[in-house]
Amino acid sequence: MTTGQLTLYYSPRSRASAVRALLDELGAPHELAVLNMRARAQKSPEYLAINPLGKVPALTHGDAILTETVAIMLYLGDLYPGAGLTPMPGDPRRAAYLRWMVFYAASFEPALSDRMYSHVPPANESSYGTFDEVIDILGDQLGKGPYILGDEIAVADILWGASLQWALGFKAIPDRAVFRDYAARVTARPSFQRLFEDEARLAAEHEAAAA
Repeated sequence: MTTGQLTLYYSPRSRASAVRALLDELGAPHELAVLNMRARAQKSPEYLAINPLGKVPALTHGDAILTETVAIMLYLGDLYPGAGLTPMPGDPRRAAYLRWMVFYAASFEPALSDRMYSHVPPANESSYGTFDEVIDILGDQLGKGPYILGDEIAVADILWGASLQWALGFKAIPDRAVFRDYAARVTARPSFQRLFEDEARLAAEHEAAAA
């Protein structure tokens, strides 16, 4: 098992926000390396050595380097099984957990990006089918609630709750009660409330520094 300091490379109001909330949920001691993306700190040579794409989040754990939000959250969930947020191997919920984590990266994000940039690939050529299919499948699953795997919250909910709150705020997905209620339920948790308060401070500092 890899040991050493956990360091999250993070910028406020980005995909890294969900990872920061998860670290709080897990009670995971970590260092926060805050990047001012307004000042393009994510494109510095030092950070590009960690993530050549110049995007957040990234996570280091000792000598290990992880990029990609879903990979980082899966890794952290498995690293802290005692928090009870990860169905571990042998748990009957494990298959659904992995499915919905990967569905986010493989289907939801590409569909959302295509919709936001008015790119409509032919359904038979798209890796995810159609935007409407993705949204309906997700809505059906969340309708079984209160959480994506049923009655118990999991790492997947931290990812999806943060993402759906953002998508609803930018009117990037249909404004359905199932999405609103789910996002509100997840982001009402103390971890998110602490995150939102600190992110407001950091975002204002970054704007001022960039100006």
